Amino acid sequence: MTALTVKDLLDAKGKRPLAYVQVAREEEAVAASQAGMDMIGTAFIPERAHFAKAVPNSHFQFGMPWGKHADATEVLRDAMAAMQAGAQSVYCGMSPTVVELLAREGVPVICHVGLVPPKATWTGGYRAVGKTLEQAKVLWRQVQDFEAAGAFGVEMEVVAANLAAEITGRTSMLTISLGSGGGCDAQYLFSADLLGENRGHIPRHAKSYRNFAAERDRLQEERIAAYREYISDVTSGGFPEAGHIVTINRDTLQKVWED
Repeated sequence: MTALTVKDLLDAKGKRPLAYVQVAREEEAVAASQAGMDMIGTAFIPERAHFAKAVPNSHFQFGMPWGKHADATEVLRDAMAAMQAGAQSVYCGMSPTVVELLAREGVPVICHVGLVPPKATWTGGYRAVGKTLEQAKVLWRQVQDFEAAGAFGVEMEVVAANLAAEITGRTSMLTISLGSGGGCDAQYLFSADLLGENRGHIPRHAKSYRNFAAERDRLQEERIAAYREYISDVTSGGFPEAGHIVTINRDTLQKVWED
């Protein structure tokens, strides 16, 4: 498998749906790559800076954490560091002005519209966006502004599905659906949702393919049981056994005490 370039992703627009996952651990990135995932992403934070090199055969995207950067220069510095670390694209949830600065320097940028969690107060909280005429028009203008700024892709989070599908046909950008229906160019899920690691609320748009939360509960019970067995063995003298220790020859041991 060869890593998809930005050109490859754009060439696939309208031809085949792409699969995209957000990971939090290196083993998730490696597993996603081995499974044949088209796009893999994660936040650009120090402990994850090596992830891209762990999956050289996958299109890897580093995300610029929202709220970390005070201005466009700081974002550009981190974006370039992300590209040097092996990313083929970056996510940036900031304004078209910032996106334009990155794009001018050749950084391939994925922008964000719809339910943008840090900005959710503007759209009424954690709910779908684009169900009213006013919201739909604002969202479409935002997409146009980001396209003009040079973004190559746009994450559309919890946007009315038919609106997202219409926008997909009207923009040159790669559209990425997080809860915005199957009419977009790519589908996006968080690994934690996909693997069923979360307890409690599960987003409506998420689908769990495994139940890792239950498996983690089972493993925790196994840890407790193992610790109890160890304590019991120590208390009863069952540990250590002969196979866990080494000994000195008896005659040699005796000579230790001789003058």
